[in-house]
Amino acid sequence: MKNLIVSAACALLLLLPAQAGAVGIGNGNGNGNGNLGIGNGNWNGNLNVGVGNGNGNGNGNGAPISNGNIGAFNTGTGNVGAFNGGTGNVGAFNGLGNTSPTSGNGNTGAFNGNGNGGLYDGNNNIGAFNGNFNGNATLRW
Repeated sequence: MKNLIVSAACALLLLLPAQAGAVGIGNGNGNGNGNLGIGNGNWNGNLNVGVGNGNGNGNGNGAPISNGNIGAFNTGTGNVGAFNGGTGNVGAFNGLGNTSPTSGNGNTGAFNGNGNGGLYDGNNNIGAFNGNFNGNATLRW
């Protein structure tokens, strides 16, 4: 009889409506942590019924649509500053207009690694106006 009462109580817990809130054991823990940006990691782990529900949600989100970029108007990945393309550029107007993803990466400064047409052109420059317009095909008549 005692086991029947415990089983009935557990069944009632599972039948409670979601509006009752987090009813049960170990619900709604570890949510909404380590987020960067705006509007990440909210409203997780709420209104659970049962055991071990709604845990570990909404954690570790980056800045929305950032691809790891910090600044304004960056494309590519891992760029810091403004108007950078490619990967790992710091400053402004670096790594733009290249035909290969292997070009225009890892530049620091301004106007570096742009308009390259070959592979591995315009990378790892420091300063301004370095590594531009390399490896472009020339029309021959």
